[in-house]
Amino acid sequence: MSVRINPQYRLILSYSIKADQYEAYYQFVMNEFVPGLHNLGIYMTAVWHTAYGQYPQRQVDFVTERLETLHDVFESERWQELESRLKGYTRNYARKVVRYVDHFQF
Repeated sequence: MSVRINPQYRLILSYSIKADQYEAYYQFVMNEFVPGLHNLGIYMTAVWHTAYGQYPQRQVDFVTERLETLHDVFESERWQELESRLKGYTRNYARKVVRYVDHFQF
C-alpha cells in the first residue's frame, strides 16, 4: 500500500548494527519496526549505509506531516517497545527530528 503525504518533519535514526545481530536485526526491522512505525503514522523514506569512515553504519529516515504525530509516537508504549528492541540490536544509537527538506540530511 502506498501512502501519499506532504512531509514536514524527518525522524533520523543512526546506529551501527552489532556484529552478531545482523539476521535478527534485519528480521525485526522489516517485520516489526518499519510496519509498527507506519501504523503510528511515520513512514520510512530512505536507508543509508556507510561503507567507509568513522560514522554510524546505518541511517534510517522516516517522515510525517505533523510534529504532534512525533510527540504522540515518542510518548506511546509501542514506540518505547520498538525503540528498546532496536537498541538491543545496535550500538551508538541516536535519534533526532529535523524540519524536512528534499535532500539528504544528517
